Amino acid sequence: MGGPILFVEQLFNGISVASLYLLAALGLALSFGLMRVINMAHGEMLMLGGYLAYLTLQVVPGPLGFLVAMPVAFLGTAALGAVVELTVIKRLASRPLDTLLATWGLSLILQQAARNLFGAIGVDVTAPAWLNHVLPITSGPLAGLSLPVTRLFILLIAIVVLGALAVFLAHSRAGLWVRAVNQDRAMAAAAGIDVRRVDLLVFAIGTGIAGLAGVMLALLGPVTPTVGQSYIVPAFLVVILGGLGSLVGTTAASLIAGLFSALVQIFVDVSFAQVLLLVFVIAFIQIRPQGVVASRSRALDA
Repeated sequence: MGGPILFVEQLFNGISVASLYLLAALGLALSFGLMRVINMAHGEMLMLGGYLAYLTLQVVPGPLGFLVAMPVAFLGTAALGAVVELTVIKRLASRPLDTLLATWGLSLILQQAARNLFGAIGVDVTAPAWLNHVLPITSGPLAGLSLPVTRLFILLIAIVVLGALAVFLAHSRAGLWVRAVNQDRAMAAAAGIDVRRVDLLVFAIGTGIAGLAGVMLALLGPVTPTVGQSYIVPAFLVVILGGLGSLVGTTAASLIAGLFSALVQIFVDVSFAQVLLLVFVIAFIQIRPQGVVASRSRALDA
């Protein structure tokens, strides 16, 4: 009985981790697929989302405070992302190495600012009572298995965000512009699309989703100035594994990475599981360099 329960428990943990990877990686996939920009400060957007959730709960306590914190974190980090895009990315977009270094410096600045404001230890975001329990299975072959409602909620949010993003890209005028710029930037500009405005929109949405991911992380542990660094490397691996700029590939890669890490942890510890994940991604890219889903964007051919 213990074997099947342990396996299913790790399977659920893998899907739960995959949902966090997906939320963390979506913004990176969007910005790189459209702008070919590597944002090294993306992890700090997760951190900012967690701190915004903490501040929101100080103002709006009670069971509904967390529901208010999610849009606040999304809008707050999206606004900061827009500022970063206008002041840094816009000026350095044609120089990828300079963009990488500038955003890395920005990440260090944001981490130090968080230490100065909130301290190095971190702050706790208390989950509301309606999330703070488990869903037990009392009968059948999996009797004794308990599923944390918090993890189920995070999975639900990831599905909702992915669905909303898919609807936005497929059925809105702005989504049509994004797809046009992603396919052929020069032709989209010649057709009258303001590609700079599209860049700004996509970068802001990507950082907003990262802020929402930070709120989800705050449910699982304290928010610290370096909390985003724990997920930024797996997020980059997911983007590479999925196929640069592909949302479908990013989703599939998140699931692959989450399940791989969780199932490997049955046999090894967490640190070694991360090493094996890196080795797995490197080996996969050697076999299939284009990733899980090959991107057809001409922006990546330039």
